[in-house]
Amino acid sequence: MTALCNEMITGAPVTFAAAEDFLRMFHDAHPEAGAVRQRLAEVRAEIEETGTYRHTHQELCYGARVALRDTGWCTSGLPWRRLKVRDLRGIHKAQAVATQCFEHLRLAANGGKIQPLVTVFAPDRPEAPGPRIWNPQLVSYAGYPEMGDARNIDFTDSVEALGWQHPLPRSAFDHLPLVVSAGLQDPQLFTIPREVVTEVPLTHPDLPWFADLGLRWPAVPVISNMRLRIGGVDYPAAPFNTWFVGTDIGTRSLADESAYAMLRPVAIHLGLDTSTDRTLWRDRATLELNRAVLHSFDTARVTITDHYAETQHRLAWLRSRRNRGDRPAFRPHSSR
Repeated sequence: MTALCNEMITGAPVTFAAAEDFLRMFHDAHPEAGAVRQRLAEVRAEIEETGTYRHTHQELCYGARVALRDTGWCTSGLPWRRLKVRDLRGIHKAQAVATQCFEHLRLAANGGKIQPLVTVFAPDRPEAPGPRIWNPQLVSYAGYPEMGDARNIDFTDSVEALGWQHPLPRSAFDHLPLVVSAGLQDPQLFTIPREVVTEVPLTHPDLPWFADLGLRWPAVPVISNMRLRIGGVDYPAAPFNTWFVGTDIGTRSLADESAYAMLRPVAIHLGLDTSTDRTLWRDRATLELNRAVLHSFDTARVTITDHYAETQHRLAWLRSRRNRGDRPAFRPHSSR
């Protein structure tokens, strides 16, 4: 998992070609916005004067929604046009970014009925970068050599170097602090209030001992370390969420040897023969982990989907996808 680094990014000037491609797409979808020719003339003049331009609120919302849809994060059955976009482009200080991230968690949890949400903070500008969130997700667990989320070991080491002190005693589900950098300033640590973190304790519909494993998972997957690019403008802090697919938790997080490595403990409790992979014990243990995840979220009345429904959605998305020009997208921070 990505650790903190001394990366120095300043906003590069926006090209008019990238802006034009997006604005034509926006006006095609929103003819009520007026003549595209006039808007293009305004943006060209603004870019020539400042090196960048400011999206209208409508343009920002449309771009964020298209980015979420076309990146493939839009889960099945989700009407992407109705995704809620929080336009917080006036916020660039680290403390204010952290406070609004906590509000994002509260709003997204929505009492279990997960609200798909994007929060957009200040963009990069030619003279200085915008704020950045370093955590892969707003809520994630520390990784230690002997326990926790192994994907986060490097990140945990980094935040400890910045002054974070892990709880005593340590556990497999210690919440990492939020790490935010504002412009060219050093990253700052912020403790995430417990009251804005919704977690689901994991139990199993048929296996009473499963609860004794003490597993749990955040209710909302808020991706926070990707930059949102719309028409050539980069928003380096734009946390977004939909809801979990069950296998994201059961297979990719709990079962995976590079994360929580829970397959062997579950298999031992099931009494399976783990002496050889030919017994398919890994498959059986993975199945029970995924059953537990879906059962637990359903019991807690927290929105979740399964991988069968998601497969059908992804196939439909792939059939309809069009790679045309510089489309809005969420991108890894290393991508320019």
